Amino acid sequence: MAAAFDLGFDPWDPAFLADPYPAYAELRARGRVHWFEPTNQWLVPHHADVSALLRDRRLGRTYQHRFTHEEFGRAAPPSEHEPFHTLNDHGMLDLEPPDHTRIRRLVSKAFTPRTVERLKPYVRGLADDLASALVEAGGGDLLKDVAEPLPVAVIAEMLGIPESDRAPLRPWSADICGMYELNPSEDTAARAVRASVEFSDYLRELIAARRKEPGEDLVSGLIEAHDEGDRLTEQEMISTCVLLLNAGHEATVNATVNGWYALFRNPSQLEQLRADHTLIPSAIEELMRYDTPLQLFERWVLDDIEIAGTTIPRGAEIAMLFGSANHDDSVFPDPSALDLTRADNPHISFSAGIHYCIGAPLARIELAASMGALLERAPTLRLAAEPERKPNFVIRGLEGLAVEVG
Repeated sequence: MAAAFDLGFDPWDPAFLADPYPAYAELRARGRVHWFEPTNQWLVPHHADVSALLRDRRLGRTYQHRFTHEEFGRAAPPSEHEPFHTLNDHGMLDLEPPDHTRIRRLVSKAFTPRTVERLKPYVRGLADDLASALVEAGGGDLLKDVAEPLPVAVIAEMLGIPESDRAPLRPWSADICGMYELNPSEDTAARAVRASVEFSDYLRELIAARRKEPGEDLVSGLIEAHDEGDRLTEQEMISTCVLLLNAGHEATVNATVNGWYALFRNPSQLEQLRADHTLIPSAIEELMRYDTPLQLFERWVLDDIEIAGTTIPRGAEIAMLFGSANHDDSVFPDPSALDLTRADNPHISFSAGIHYCIGAPLARIELAASMGALLERAPTLRLAAEPERKPNFVIRGLEGLAVEVG
């Protein structure tokens, strides 16, 4: 078992960030688990192992439902980071049963197939408007002009956040999500704390307003569920709303720009898609596999586990490499090739197990609407300049994507 760093895994190296997939191939070839000293994590690169571990109840997103920090051999987070951890730790993504089960049951009412289906006309209309505006301008930044506004507006609409209040949502989200990167800096932590306080204060006021005047939105629904005795605390409501906004648009935004950049670099596939729009559903799945928006997902080891003869003890942390799993050639033939017609595509970009992305059906609708609108209204869309990649590893995206039309 070689150390991951020696095999080319360096999440702070711009060359690795530009294309991590060759290093992943080396990790997979050299073993099923690798120690990464800089973050004190065990890296798991194979699809079968990642898929199994996502469903393994010996692992958890938190350990505090079973152990104190001291019992688990971990130091408590710095007190100055408390607002971020209070916000983060009460969202269902970082909770385990029974709290996770209770909150997910309530939130899932907003993501039933019928509810999501009812959103289709709104999503399609917004996607058409954004694509038309891009065409009228002769091009622009696909990130800021299309990829960001669409999912942010959809989630904000679901939550009942007025249009006049939506400008800070994306900056708050970006600052909070900075804490999910490996070994975040103190400056990153300070921005996350500030955003956590501001976003929480805003939602506290919104919840108070919805208590007085309920609407048809999700915030009103969570208040009603709480009042009916489902024991959803105000902090859980706030954390749930932040999670839905962050998770509900970060992946979709990055999947959109990563996907279009991949299409521009694979012109034969783009031409095939332009000629046959019925490929959109399979194209979305393939693009999410090909350049995965969320590259790594962490779990705490609650009880000792063994991977390929290596015992990973309680108290350790596992980092499951989604990007590597999605390029595992034992599952995906010729994984480095973009194939929009790929039929068997069990990618894990939406995770698996009890933490499977609750918004996956909505994300697929948003991605399909955006792609369809751009294919129809901008059939000559092309790359105007090589993009700059964000200096992030866990959440993989671009600083922008300059495009031209006609």
